[in-house]
Amino acid sequence: MTVARRELLCLGGGLFATLSMSQQISRAEEVVEIRMQGRADGSHVWFDPIGVLIMPGQMIRWINQNPGNSHTTTAYHPVNFGRPLRIPEAAKSWNSDYLLPDESFSVTFTEQGVYDYYCVPHEHAGMVGRIVVGQPEAPAGWMESLAVSSDLPDEALKAFPMVEEIVAKRIVRRL
Repeated sequence: MTVARRELLCLGGGLFATLSMSQQISRAEEVVEIRMQGRADGSHVWFDPIGVLIMPGQMIRWINQNPGNSHTTTAYHPVNFGRPLRIPEAAKSWNSDYLLPDESFSVTFTEQGVYDYYCVPHEHAGMVGRIVVGQPEAPAGWMESLAVSSDLPDEALKAFPMVEEIVAKRIVRRL
């Protein structure tokens, strides 16, 4: 039996597509961890990483690793204390409530877009984060223009990494 070049190319392409799809599925099953951290004296608190790029269907787990503070992970959404909407309209809002040291909270993200979140007691200290799910179709800089007109503390607005930086680096750390 002789295999024609075209058949061989089709088989190879199908194998490549299958491997590529299985790699995407395994990435979607990966859990991304975001640590809630702070200095021992309480003078500085943060999420690490502060910006992440994930695929639709992927889970984020926040873990409080700050022994001296409780923290929250709370979506910017009107259902959460009347905060402005800074997640996709079709997305589910979340609020972890207060997490004590070593406690965790998880959310699976299914809608593409940009999700901004904050820590309720530390938003004024700039403890915020940004998650990009998939490849948002909004024009570059759209979140930054929203930030100028929104009702957020200056420290929070200054802390958000740019969407373009998250997409380029996949993970953004700021300590």
